[in-house]
Amino acid sequence: MAQNYDVVILGGGTGGYVAAIRAAQLGLKTAIVEREQLGGTCLHKGCIPSKALLRSAEVYRMANKTAAEFGVDIEGVTLQFDKVQARKQAIVEQLSQGVNTLMKKGKIDVYQGTGRILGPSIFSPMPGTISVEMSNGEENEMLVPTNVVIATGSKPRGMAGLTIDGKYIMNSDHALQMEELPKSLLIVGGGVIGIEWASMLCDFGVYVTVIEYGPSILPSEDADIVKEVTKQLEKRGVRIVTNARLDTGTFKIENDNVFISAKVNDKDELFEADKLLLSVGREANTQGIGLENTEIEIENGFIKVNNSYQTKESHMYAIGDVIGGLQLAHVASHEGLCAIEHIASGKTEALDVLKVPKCVYSFPEVASIGLTESAAKEQGFTLKIGKFPFKAIGKALVNGETDGFVKIIADEETNDILGIHMVGPHVTDLIGEASLAKLLDATPWEVSQAIHPHPSLNEVLVESALAVDNRAIHF
Repeated sequence: MAQNYDVVILGGGTGGYVAAIRAAQLGLKTAIVEREQLGGTCLHKGCIPSKALLRSAEVYRMANKTAAEFGVDIEGVTLQFDKVQARKQAIVEQLSQGVNTLMKKGKIDVYQGTGRILGPSIFSPMPGTISVEMSNGEENEMLVPTNVVIATGSKPRGMAGLTIDGKYIMNSDHALQMEELPKSLLIVGGGVIGIEWASMLCDFGVYVTVIEYGPSILPSEDADIVKEVTKQLEKRGVRIVTNARLDTGTFKIENDNVFISAKVNDKDELFEADKLLLSVGREANTQGIGLENTEIEIENGFIKVNNSYQTKESHMYAIGDVIGGLQLAHVASHEGLCAIEHIASGKTEALDVLKVPKCVYSFPEVASIGLTESAAKEQGFTLKIGKFPFKAIGKALVNGETDGFVKIIADEETNDILGIHMVGPHVTDLIGEASLAKLLDATPWEVSQAIHPHPSLNEVLVESALAVDNRAIHF
């Protein structure tokens, strides 16, 4: 028997389950179809487990290398990686239970299985009926929604010529499940995921080489930030190789090691390590969900949507990684909320990517919002820029983490903040204030007039805002 719903959401990741909660709050009868576990990639294969591992790496680094600087002598520091993994999994399971509880609280029906969109049928004259192949082997369920939200997410991208086997060649999914740490690792790709893994594994004592095709790591970040991250990673022993074109045909496995050649700045170089981690981006999960039964358009591998997240089928929406753009969990959540608001009221506000904070949870941490200096110049702005180092912030000295800085870019004509870029301690937390400043279209002067507690890391925002007009107090 077919079940009728106001909204059916394909995919129970961060974007999908947040959209479901909002739909339920608005009184819409809602269902989620999820083939694996609620929480999706972010909770089970991405954000949460990787940050749990990064935190363990941070504690190990502090105990092993920096505790003595605080007058704390620790002898016999050892890493028990099985316990690191157990802690990570416990966090994931706790949060997973929380998501399931939220579904029950919202009276949201959850179908565990693979959903496929059907074309016009006896159930509906329009495409959009969802056939769910149940994971428990029971008979398919038929869901007849008024509206569909596609939130099927993405998966790690592969590379022609390199077969991912989970042992010698891994993607991030496999790396999260490692039972033992390798002695050495090649990371192909110097984007956010690659740099987070490089930082983490370096702290765990793994010799890491990052091989990046482009001229620098973290290509979407401001050049000054990239320079600082590169310097600090190399200081800790990470080798970073840029302008490297891999020759995948040379890949081989010998004596439990992997070998691959690359042309680096027009010179051939052979790389060797225990394992290789492929980190070259993510691709949308658009296969096998029945898009061919609809008029939905695919553009560059992603579902095409308008500013309200509607596809070409106006009653069918798409959000999150499956539509491309900024593939971030908080973006997917925001898009999900926007789509549901449009379903409920016909109104929504398009996402402004310049108001989206981006974070890299490496050591050092990186956080940014708005335009980089080069992008602002390319758009014709006349700039004034303020930079302030953490080494002049008392709380940073107290914490023993003084590397890094905050950089604020403003429009000289209007004084509006165009971008805020941070590298250093806890900047992935500090970026929240920068996000609010962008939302409120603040000027550096307005940021500087907010009274910040002393001593605190937040003071770096005041000083960098003052520095825009050469008025910094403590430097």
